[in-house]
Amino acid sequence: MKKSKRLFFVLGSSLLLAGCFSFSLWAKNDAVTVKTTREGGYYLSVSGKPFLMKGVVYNPVPPGKGYDWNFFSDPSKPWLIDGPMMKEAGINCVRIYSAGSDLEKTKEFMRDMYDKFGIYTVVSDWLGLWSTPSANYSDPAAQEKIKKDLLKIVEALKDEKGLLGWILGNENNYTFSGKIGFWTSPEIEALPTAQEKVAEKARIYYTFVNSLARAVKKIDKKHPVALGNGEATFLNIAAPLCPDVDALALIIYRGKRFGNFFDYVRSFFDKPIFLSEFGCDSYDAKNNTPAQQLQADFLLSQCKDLYRHTVFSGNLKGNALGGIIFEWIDEWWKHNEGYRGDWAVHNTQAGWSDGSYYFDIEAPNGMNMNEEWFGLVAYDEKSGDYTKRLPKESLAVIRKFYSSVNTSLPK
Repeated sequence: MKKSKRLFFVLGSSLLLAGCFSFSLWAKNDAVTVKTTREGGYYLSVSGKPFLMKGVVYNPVPPGKGYDWNFFSDPSKPWLIDGPMMKEAGINCVRIYSAGSDLEKTKEFMRDMYDKFGIYTVVSDWLGLWSTPSANYSDPAAQEKIKKDLLKIVEALKDEKGLLGWILGNENNYTFSGKIGFWTSPEIEALPTAQEKVAEKARIYYTFVNSLARAVKKIDKKHPVALGNGEATFLNIAAPLCPDVDALALIIYRGKRFGNFFDYVRSFFDKPIFLSEFGCDSYDAKNNTPAQQLQADFLLSQCKDLYRHTVFSGNLKGNALGGIIFEWIDEWWKHNEGYRGDWAVHNTQAGWSDGSYYFDIEAPNGMNMNEEWFGLVAYDEKSGDYTKRLPKESLAVIRKFYSSVNTSLPK
């Protein structure tokens, strides 16, 4: 990879002397840019000031609603309830998984979050992952539709003051093996082995994502574009194919710490990383009981470990921009996504297994991850008033940690 250098940019008659540089050559004072330290570390700069991402996933689906709920159009505007609590906790950005169909409503949400609470929005796009039928990334017509839909969103939202950046995709790399979704082509199927078929799908997909990144950056020169990916899977294939992405938005569930993850990814894909999902559920599947303290312990450990990999900790080689906790509020529809009758029930059944969350891995069949219990806050089940928020112990822990960390560049 190319090493960062000291660069001088002349903008009009002004000479900017920088010990770090931005990937955006046309950055203005209100731009969000990725910068580097002389030691090769990375950090975000927002309107010329260093910015540590202290984010949370935001998808406030109320009990009784599900995957098709468009919260931007919710007349109760739940973000006006949640925003003050987020601000108090030191949260400075939210991630949304989709911009929704009504982009004017999305703008209203983004403006409220920024103007009222100083909270930025990271806008993601599924790139057709959950479309019906799901996207076939080897089909030029499907690629063109995804691109058209994405650029419509970019055109509509690119000038919003509260926009922090873009994420292209989420866990789309899991479609390569058919773990979620399925797509193929006659050319792919003609390959002799399953391994070659999967690798070819990866090459097709990441090449497409890089073309989208270039297209987005032609329209929006003020915000970074990130490649969304589940874990580090297939990033070795993505690295030479995605030179135009500014950052990696990676989903990581590895228990209390991330091990050598940041150094490992950097060894073959030297782009800044932010965690677009990380966290812990608040239910003990082994003992079949809520476990708020365990969630708080895990989240605090994760946040400390993540912070260690940022330049703000004094690690000027740090390649982490920060992270986005999954998630703000429990989502009751997650366990039985396709059964509307279950969306009004806060299920305690686990949906998947992860041994790094060791406190309840001895649950039956090792099923210990409770998808409906990841929130930092909960709905008030007893009263049935779902406009109320019940903060979990983890929210107080996060607030205390965020208030204690340095968010300025070390001198």
